[in-house]
Amino acid sequence: MLPDIEIARAAKTAPISQIAAKLAIPEDSLHPYGRHIAKVDKDFIASLAGRPQGRLILVTAISPTPAGEGKTTTTVGVGDGLSRLGKRAAICLREPSLGPCFGMKGGAAGGGYAQVVPMEAINLHFTGDFHAIGAAHNLLAAMLDNHIYWGNALNIDARRVALRRVLDMNDRALRQITSSLGGVANGFPREDGFDITVASEVMAIFCLAGDLDDLEERIGRIVVAYTRERDPVTAKDIGAAGAMTVLLKDALQPNLVQSLEGTPAFVHGGPFANIAHGCNSVVATRTALSLADYVVTEAGFGADLGAEKFFDIKCRSAGLVPSAAVIVATVRALKMHGGVARGELAHENLAALEKGLANLDRHIGNLRKFGVPVVVGINRFGSDSQAELDFLLKACGERFNVPAHIATHFADGSKGSEALARTAAELADSGIAKFKPLYEDTMPLMDKIKTIAQSIYRAADIELQGSAAEDLKRFEDMGYGNLPVCIAKTQYSFSTDPNLRGAPSGHIVPVKQVKLSAGAGFAVAICGDIMTMPGLPREPAAMRIGLDADGNVEGLF
Repeated sequence: MLPDIEIARAAKTAPISQIAAKLAIPEDSLHPYGRHIAKVDKDFIASLAGRPQGRLILVTAISPTPAGEGKTTTTVGVGDGLSRLGKRAAICLREPSLGPCFGMKGGAAGGGYAQVVPMEAINLHFTGDFHAIGAAHNLLAAMLDNHIYWGNALNIDARRVALRRVLDMNDRALRQITSSLGGVANGFPREDGFDITVASEVMAIFCLAGDLDDLEERIGRIVVAYTRERDPVTAKDIGAAGAMTVLLKDALQPNLVQSLEGTPAFVHGGPFANIAHGCNSVVATRTALSLADYVVTEAGFGADLGAEKFFDIKCRSAGLVPSAAVIVATVRALKMHGGVARGELAHENLAALEKGLANLDRHIGNLRKFGVPVVVGINRFGSDSQAELDFLLKACGERFNVPAHIATHFADGSKGSEALARTAAELADSGIAKFKPLYEDTMPLMDKIKTIAQSIYRAADIELQGSAAEDLKRFEDMGYGNLPVCIAKTQYSFSTDPNLRGAPSGHIVPVKQVKLSAGAGFAVAICGDIMTMPGLPREPAAMRIGLDADGNVEGLF
């Protein structure tokens, strides 16, 4: 089979105006970026207010492993499968970050014959949204330091600056730095650091804001520092909110592209799910729901992180009501959860598959707690034996009482995902969804963290370390007690130990630090050893990326 990039390059794609016409978007409401990418005009989006909404289908997955699950690929496959069935469907995805693209994970445009295209552009710069977000964030950081330099009228305590700079690249050398060295003309030296852009609160705000007015209001609420009296200082206090919104005004218009089979796809925003809330933008999702009968979207990593945050943060904030969920599993990944080493995954092993089923069972049970019906999509790999596939299908039906389908969209496109898409649509149309968040707004912040840890991760308890308990109390005293919580932890395990696969229970979740994201509208609990600026692996993917003799990109995946 051809590499993803060659499949994408060989595709016969339609002009973006033809893709927009499938959703009744007029050509004069598009801002084209070449022939195959466009932003949808904000005035057209505003005109959609009050329209009936389509069905929202979430695609999530078991806990990720190096064996691969294919969540984005399955999201595209389900969208194409719905189109194949004659449904008016749209896909909603996040934009890829350059960090993992050049690091270890690769791009995030799907794969095989279930991709969104143009794949190179989507994975490399795209429409510049991430650069705008980074520029807006770093403008705020510069204005904060500038305020301190020119007399510090707000009495900011330089030891309590809460804002770090950002860069859309994995760079461990920038995690902890000392800034403003070189003498009095350069400001007041202090410890500082960089986060990756997808961990920026500006990114989270960008993806949760409903429109430009909401965007500016949320930006103004960002707490950038504290005074010596521990009073918060915001972006609005610094005078940065207006200029930051100007930098983001075009970026907030969602990007429209297409799948290989011509299904409209909105690719917009990109917060990580192990650090932030892991969902595409509210603007894109609402626009798609107003234009399509079915909208298929994804949430980052496994259901314990991505789906929980999708339900408890995005749906709560935007008033979205999901109708169904697809949980992606692979025989390979389940065998890895059952203890098989990566190099042995090609060999049939029903005993390991049986053991690994505990991870799938846990995720199915967790999704049901939100009142959303579930179908399992078994993303087939060439090494899967028929006995293993039959075993997994039987377990889903008889043991877990969920419908399940083997899907081959990677190799066969929509033909291989038609059955999965049909069941997802039937569940969405059935009306059996009774969506509800996991916890009430009025629950104290500490209890919200504990509820997620005990109910979703099956932990025995949480352990608040350092100043976490004091900080949570302070956030509540400041009036932020009604916010949802965003857990930052490893994506590889229900615990905070990335090597503890399967379905561990009874563990303790250490909460090392809590941070306030007042603009985004959530409090962040940093659990275990999680970093907001990743590093590159020993042999980064960037070493294999280049141009061929004809100027085409090679090595991108």
